Amino acid sequence: MRWTLKSKPNPETVSAIKNALNVDAIVATLLVQRGIDTYEKAKTFFRPSFEHLHDPFLMKDMDKAVSRIESAIANNENILVYGDYDVDGTTSVALMSSYLKTKIQQVATYIPDRYDEGYGISYKGIDFAHDNDFTLIIALDCGVKAIEKVAYAKEKGIDFIICDHHRPGETMPDAVAVLDPKRSDCNYPFKELCGCGVGFKLISALAQKDGQTPEDLMEYLDLVATAIGADIVPIVDENRALAYLGLQVINTNPRAGMKAIIAEVKKDELTITDVVFIIAPRINAAGRMKHGNHAVSLLTETDFNMAAQYAVDIDEFNTDRRETDKRITEEALALIEKNNEQEGYTTVVYQEDWHKGVIGIVASRLIETYYRPTLVFTKSGDKLAASARSVSGFDVYNALEECSDYIEQFGGHKYAAGLTLLPENYEKFKAKFEAVVANSIDPKLLTPELKIDAEIGLNQIDQRLYRILSQFAPFGPGNMSPVFMSSNLRDTGYGKCVGEDDKHLRLTATQKGLGKIVAIGFGLGDKCDLITNGKSFSAAYSIDENHWNGNVSLQLKLKDIK
Repeated sequence: MRWTLKSKPNPETVSAIKNALNVDAIVATLLVQRGIDTYEKAKTFFRPSFEHLHDPFLMKDMDKAVSRIESAIANNENILVYGDYDVDGTTSVALMSSYLKTKIQQVATYIPDRYDEGYGISYKGIDFAHDNDFTLIIALDCGVKAIEKVAYAKEKGIDFIICDHHRPGETMPDAVAVLDPKRSDCNYPFKELCGCGVGFKLISALAQKDGQTPEDLMEYLDLVATAIGADIVPIVDENRALAYLGLQVINTNPRAGMKAIIAEVKKDELTITDVVFIIAPRINAAGRMKHGNHAVSLLTETDFNMAAQYAVDIDEFNTDRRETDKRITEEALALIEKNNEQEGYTTVVYQEDWHKGVIGIVASRLIETYYRPTLVFTKSGDKLAASARSVSGFDVYNALEECSDYIEQFGGHKYAAGLTLLPENYEKFKAKFEAVVANSIDPKLLTPELKIDAEIGLNQIDQRLYRILSQFAPFGPGNMSPVFMSSNLRDTGYGKCVGEDDKHLRLTATQKGLGKIVAIGFGLGDKCDLITNGKSFSAAYSIDENHWNGNVSLQLKLKDIK
């Protein structure tokens, strides 16, 4: 790993915030690094609330979307709520359909089949709407590039409202309203909402017209917080408030489906990290292994016993997903070794029988090994479909845009995207993608970076510091859990490898005259020789609490040692 120590912020600013908040210099430094340099900003950061949400009508086309939905309700039209099959899409559909059903009964949901229809709005979905007399489709987490499909729907007398957060193309679809904060002509003050977040702004606007406030929509925020965590959007500004409030719902009064998932995993209080690694994969597993409809059924079910049955089914999908992605990852690694393709700037692999539902996960796993912009392809009908994942600091979406001559369709974000192409273009695309990345990537980005907030002594670590750092949560992009480093450490002599295959490292670190503390390094078993025989070493770590036999103590959660 490449360790990067963040530059120290302006000492006067640090001193001012330290005095204003009556905190240690280290806490003040961390706050200023995050752009929190006044008392008012600190108050907003530590006490996220509904007051910090922006007026939904600041979003371009919001008035048009609300007017069209009010008209549909007044005229008893049939409304189809359409969304993608991943977590952001299914939570969006659950949120929108649940809310609309409090106003009108003629509301149905539609999730495209990953294998039959692919990502986003499909002709099959529009035909379903036409055959069943739906006159309005509200599309969530997709649609901003669906120009031909929205035009096709219009020919059939079906209106579209699009709620998306992906980058638009040069032309907007001819929809009644296109809600997307990333539109160049949209002045909404926060650009990084997830799809479910945009959906929440739409129901907030509808509620506002009825004289309600966002507080009246609290029950929907467990869905929004789950989508924020799963879609890896920055947890800053409005997302921080939505995630913070949503976690309160998850931990105190979650909807039946969430409650059923949490009961399966038996954890008392969930953090955003738990949402990402416990709730989100289970919701995602439905769309990956079976159909996204199962996730929507779970998230909209009000009877706990029914929800519990759905949760059991989804847990089985998740088990299947884990086994499948493990097998395909092993096959992909073997293929890369066999073809001797470890040396380039990219990782691109293809096998026609790989499960389309897990290729995105496999791409992420390959990055763990080779740390390159990565694409994993499989056969999908008469085309090849791929999931792309990138390394920190490199925009894979832009790279794909430069390869568009060989691509049929693509969409996504800076770090994750999906695409399809014709089989005859695979080798040409692969060569072009390698050339584009080779010419544009900074070579240092091919080594994982460990960003360190500050260097501290072990004597600065105490319960008060940990208590304040805990209030920095929820953590995520834009507000990662603080990482520290300490130098001139030694093990007390009892450090050892632990766990299956000695994969992990456990030691007690001491620093001359500055105390000692237990440290655990998951996956760092191969670094054991760095700490033996009284050798001096440096450690990068976060501060964690260890609960054992009723005792609670602080420990270091090691990220790396040198």
